Amino acid sequence: MMIVRTLAALVLAAGIFGAAAAADDVLDAIEQARKAYRSGDLAGAKQSLDVASQLIGQKNADNFAALLPNPLPGWKAERAQTTAVGAVMFGASIASRSYSNDKGETIEVQITGDSALVMQFATFFTNPQIAGAIGKLIRVGGQRAIQTADGDINMVIANKFLVTVQGTGSASDKIAYAQAVDVVRLTRM
Repeated sequence: MMIVRTLAALVLAAGIFGAAAAADDVLDAIEQARKAYRSGDLAGAKQSLDVASQLIGQKNADNFAALLPNPLPGWKAERAQTTAVGAVMFGASIASRSYSNDKGETIEVQITGDSALVMQFATFFTNPQIAGAIGKLIRVGGQRAIQTADGDINMVIANKFLVTVQGTGSASDKIAYAQAVDVVRLTRM
């Protein structure tokens, strides 16, 4: 009886770990690219690497979604939306969530990463004169941010991620949502 239980446990464990290993689409795409490259199929190798890159972008967008804030008191949140656009439009992984209150005000918080455009936007933050032309320089927690005339907030985190808070809510509500983004975890990504 003990042997049967041990064998059953081993079969179950092998099935779980085997399924987890087989379920990694990114590694599968990379392996397909490697095989295509070795056989001289450069187009197939590139296509498989593009698929792997897209899958990684989708995983990043899902991870960004987990960092979006819960609704603040008096607000309701919709489900987070994610997008990964690969190489199209300079590539980007994006997660966003919309919030609304009983007054009909809305706020959207968006995290963008994996994009060359974020790096270009980051240069605005390093030059206060350029940043000042876009809006007012403020601090949100320990982060430098630009607040537009409409109260919208833009923050570049770790020179890799752009956090945008925009909508019809008040400037103070937008700042509160910007402060609620898990910047520490985002910085570690």
